[in-house]
This record gives sequence, structure tokens and C-alpha cells, in this order.
Amino acid sequence: MKKLFIIGIFTLFIQRADAQFSKADLQATGLTCAMCSNAINKALQKVSFVESVESDIKNSSFAIVFKKDAVVNIDALKEAVEDAGFSVGGLRLTGLFNEVKIASDQHIKIGNSHFHFISVKDQVLNGEKTVTVVDKNFISEKQFKKYSSATKMDCIRTGKAGTCCRNEGLAEGERVFHVTI
Repeated sequence: MKKLFIIGIFTLFIQRADAQFSKADLQATGLTCAMCSNAINKALQKVSFVESVESDIKNSSFAIVFKKDAVVNIDALKEAVEDAGFSVGGLRLTGLFNEVKIASDQHIKIGNSHFHFISVKDQVLNGEKTVTVVDKNFISEKQFKKYSSATKMDCIRTGKAGTCCRNEGLAEGERVFHVTI
């Protein structure tokens, strides 16, 4: 019994990542002018964990810096863009990682969010690294089709933990973000 307890504690330790996201690069779609860019910029600046936003009108992208030690809610970024009347065409998150082991089709908890790594090599992340969100409504339909075919787990289609994720310790229905490097 003691061995099972120790193994269980060890497993929980491995699944919890020592990482903190500090910034993001968001690509928006549907923009036609500087007024569009300004609307998204203002919407993103209202998000509670966002410290600053710099827009690149030419590329329809936004460099976002998060408040130090803030809980980052990825869906809140997407909702801010959508509330401004546009869509997310890409989202890359950059953070500081410390001995985070990843592998394809593995779930990792970073902060308060669960991440499912897709199409990655087994590796240990150290230092500043960037991950790309590959969930539906964060990338093009063509890109989503490519990434969703890289896993047999159903959670990629819904963004919610299903029976496929129970072995990873997630409760059914919990939000899961799918990412790659």
C-alpha cells in the first residue's frame, strides 16, 4: 500500500508542470483597417491578466504581455477578440519552463490549465519556450484537420476531457488546450 501511495504522489508530481506563461502572440482574422485593430487592442487590454498589448496592424497580430504571476485564461483572450467582432487565427504562448517532460498525446497541467501536446518529440523543456495552441477556433480549419489527425483522443474535437483523458487524471468535461511546439 505504501508503494502505491508513493507511486501515486510521484505520478502527480510529473503531471504538474513547473512553468508560467509570460506573453503571447495572437493573430486575428477579419480585420480590414486600423479601426479593427484598435477594437481588438482595446478588448485585449480589458482582460484582467493582461499587462500590455502592442498591435502590428500590417500583420493583424498582437503582442500580449501578461501580469507577473497572473492566472492566464486562454479562452478569455479568444472571447475578447470575438467580442470585438473578429476571430483568432493563431495563438502562441511563451513561458518559462523548468524540467517539464513532454511527449505526444500527453496531458500536462500548467498553472490552472490542462494541455495536451500534439505532434511533439519526447523532450524536456527548460528556459523560455513557445507553444502554439492548435484547438479548433484558434487555427485554420486546414491546420486543425492536420493536428486532429495526429491523435486518436476525442478531446481534440471538443476541447473537453473525455473518456480518453481519464487515464491522465482529468475529470470528464474539464477544459483541455491542445498545443504543439
